[in-house]
Amino acid sequence: MNWKLSLAGFRAYLMLERSLSANSLDAYIRDVRKLQDYLSLKNLAYMPAEVPPQLISELMKYLLDLGLEPTSQARTLSGIKTFYRYLLLEDVIDVAPTDLIDAPKLGRKLPDTLSLEEIERLLAAVDLSIPTGHRDRAMLEVLYACGLRVSELVNLKISNLYFYEGYILVVGKGNKERLVPIGEDAMKYVKYYLENERAQGKVLKEYENFIFLNHRGKGLSRLWVFLIIKDLCQKADIEKNISPHTFRHSFATHLIEGGADLKVVQDLLGHESITTTEIYTHLDTEYL
Repeated sequence: MNWKLSLAGFRAYLMLERSLSANSLDAYIRDVRKLQDYLSLKNLAYMPAEVPPQLISELMKYLLDLGLEPTSQARTLSGIKTFYRYLLLEDVIDVAPTDLIDAPKLGRKLPDTLSLEEIERLLAAVDLSIPTGHRDRAMLEVLYACGLRVSELVNLKISNLYFYEGYILVVGKGNKERLVPIGEDAMKYVKYYLENERAQGKVLKEYENFIFLNHRGKGLSRLWVFLIIKDLCQKADIEKNISPHTFRHSFATHLIEGGADLKVVQDLLGHESITTTEIYTHLDTEYL
């Protein structure tokens, strides 16, 4: 099986068997492309089933020499390992060349978080007098109050709001659904935005069920949310490297600091494994 057929089959496998999003699909294909590009660089004509383990080890060393971060190296190796697991399932190979290759050691550290005071400053920096002001305030309130990923935020539907019960239905990675409590303040700003700014603006038919829209009546992009937050950081005079995901980190950290059970935090964040959630138990020395 050549590279073109292998990658086409791999993409179909990830989409149908693993139910991955388009972005995740592209990331896995890019990982395997790095191996393909390395073979081209070395003028080697190996087909996927012929690649020896030594060459994959050489690729990892090459990425290290290029200055790629350990997390990016680990991400690439993970994608290549998944590709060869697919070839095993398809009986294209008997043994995966990646079996004995270890990922680079990764340091565990708590991501940047916002203090409660910094979150208040960011929220206060939103100009409610401009046409998108209440939308932006509602987005930040939901990001923090519910600990959402930015992709979950921009895809949040009106039909997934259960305000009477105090919950929202979130569709996370792999289309897995979870119920997340939402606070009074977040509900207040979302209701106001829906009943005023959004109701008076343009809404394209295919986006009628989406909560957060741009001025053209379409759903917001993840990049646009990132830019909104960067602009607010400047206005609030916050010098930390803040992204939409920072609100999710802050949500989890503040829950742990408040005594929340780790399993509950795992469920709220939608983490498949509790080992992912455990990073939030490594709080700073000052707090401990």
